[in-house]
Amino acid sequence: MRVVIMGCGRLGSMLAGELDAEGHHVTVIDIDQAAFNWLGDGFSGTRVVGPGEDSAIQEVAGVKHADVFLALANGDNRNAMAVQVAKHIHGAPRVVARIYDPDRAEVYQQLGINVVNPTTILDQMVREAAFATSPESDAPSSDGDGV
Repeated sequence: MRVVIMGCGRLGSMLAGELDAEGHHVTVIDIDQAAFNWLGDGFSGTRVVGPGEDSAIQEVAGVKHADVFLALANGDNRNAMAVQVAKHIHGAPRVVARIYDPDRAEVYQQLGINVVNPTTILDQMVREAAFATSPESDAPSSDGDGV
C-alpha cells in the first residue's frame, strides 16, 4: 500500500516506521527537515520537506498515486486543508485528519472527512482507567475490623 503521511512528530514518525517495517511504501512530509530525525536509521521510505497542505508539495510526495493520505501535523486547520487538497485536487481515495478540537472534528466529519479526534479518544480512555471496576475494586476493603 502507498501511504503519504503529513507530519513527522511522535505519531507520524511512529506510524511511518511501523508501516515501512510492514512493507508499505511510505512517504513522510514535514515542514522541518529536523523532524525526520524521529524516523530513525531503519526507515527506508521517502522524506519530503515542505508544507503538506501545499498542492505542489503533495505532488512531489506522490499523493496522486497514494492509497491513503494521513494529515497528522499539530494544526487542525493545516490538517483539514491538507486532506481537502489530497482528496479534491489529487484524488486520494482515502484521507484521514487528526483534529484536536472536538467541535471542529464534528464539523469536518459532517463534511465527509475521516477524522481522528485524540481529545475525545483520550477522554474515554482516562475515564475507563480511572473509573473502571476491576475484581480488586469490587472486593470489600479489609480495614482491620474483621467484618
